[in-house]
Amino acid sequence: METVVDTRTSNAIVIGATGIAEILQNVRTILSTIKGEVPLDRTFGLSITYLDRPIPEAMAAFSGEIVEEVERQEPRISVTRVKFLPKEKDAMQGRLYPVVRIKIKDGAL
Repeated sequence: METVVDTRTSNAIVIGATGIAEILQNVRTILSTIKGEVPLDRTFGLSITYLDRPIPEAMAAFSGEIVEEVERQEPRISVTRVKFLPKEKDAMQGRLYPVVRIKIKDGAL
C-alpha cells in the first residue's frame, strides 16, 4: 500500500494510534524533528545543515537524508518519492516542505 505524508498540513497527535495511522504519525514526527532535539535519542530526526545552501542543492541533500532517516527510524516502510512544495503563504520566501510518498511493506501491519 502506498500513501503520502504531506508536511504542509498539520495533524493532531493521536495517543495510542495503531496500524497505518501509527506509521503515518511516526513518519510525520521524523520529518518534523530536528536531529538533537530529542533528549534521550540525539540521533532521531533530520539535520538542518542544508538550510543555507542553494535550493536545488539543499533539496538533493535533504531528499537523500529523508530517505535514509525515515527508513532507518520506521523500518515498516520504504520511501518511494520525495518532492518539495511550498505552502501558499510561504511561497514568496522560498520555504519548501517535504511531501513524501511511502510504501508500507508487506506484513508490516
